[in-house]
Amino acid sequence: MPWAQNIRSFPPAGPGRPTADWPGGNRRGYALAMALPPAPVDPIALLRPCRRIEGISAILLPFTPSGTIDEEAFATHVARTAASSVVPAVNMDTGYVHALDAATRGRLLGIARGVLGDKRPGDLVAGACVVDASGDPFDERAYLAACEPILAAGATPVLFPSFGLNAGSDADVLARLSRLAARLPAFIGFELSTAFVPSGRILSLPAYRDLLHIPNCLGAKHSSLSRRLEWERLALRDRERPDFRVYTGNDLAIDMVRYGSDWLLGLSTAAPEAFARRDAWWAAGDPRFDELDDALQALGDFAFRTPVPAYKHSMAQVLALRGWIGCDEPCPGAPRRPESDREVLATILARIDAAMAAE
Repeated sequence: MPWAQNIRSFPPAGPGRPTADWPGGNRRGYALAMALPPAPVDPIALLRPCRRIEGISAILLPFTPSGTIDEEAFATHVARTAASSVVPAVNMDTGYVHALDAATRGRLLGIARGVLGDKRPGDLVAGACVVDASGDPFDERAYLAACEPILAAGATPVLFPSFGLNAGSDADVLARLSRLAARLPAFIGFELSTAFVPSGRILSLPAYRDLLHIPNCLGAKHSSLSRRLEWERLALRDRERPDFRVYTGNDLAIDMVRYGSDWLLGLSTAAPEAFARRDAWWAAGDPRFDELDDALQALGDFAFRTPVPAYKHSMAQVLALRGWIGCDEPCPGAPRRPESDREVLATILARIDAAMAAE
């Protein structure tokens, strides 16, 4: 196989039987752990001032008025994001990954790598997505096939949720992730609320503990839209594996970075430079962080209102208002926002610009 250097060759664990070093194989232990309520978390104790924040931005996939992908605008936006010292993530939910076939995903991945140039560790992230239906079995081969071009491009795969991956108990899900981990050099996990996709799943805290103890799982994007659940994960991470990255996907609470989260957001595609400046101000202890964070949060609150999946059209509207893409058409068939949103978005963008220019 051309990707043999990246995909590990030793056999995966059997169904329901994780690898030996995976701590979640005891189903009875799971039942006992889940019967116990998590210890209360004090958010104030989690505050991490002057911490360097790692940011990964899910790249919006722009479209032309005729409904075709605007590859030139896509490439330019990847370059813009990387120039802001933010890591681009392609073929994510913001990139309409579920609506793309494998060939299109591969082409977009190749465009991103071409824009970034020589491979550097951690410079590119991409979604490894398997599209299935409710009731379908877990397709391990399809996940490994989705990871093949990502690894070949020198990118880090994000293991997207699917019905097959997330069916059954938490122990079932962790066993499947363990099987994939046994064949990959490194990956990022992904907890996703069903508010975004029907195949999403948020793990119990005991299951999350097992996830963070998979050695080659670098971190996990957490998109429950719940501060409490994310605080619990941060406290657990701090106790058990401090190098594990909790990437907030909470576009309704982007200040989770105060408490030790890093971020992998769709909202940031509208303002990668602003997010980078906000994070630099936090690392420097600069109080301008707060007003810029507030302005960016105003954009998140408006763009991620119900129905949440329509946020992608909001992001297209913002990029068009900035003159970064030719039009604000979403993917054909995707949820839309009203045209009147543009006036509100323009007001919020002016607020972000003012916060960035603050002395």
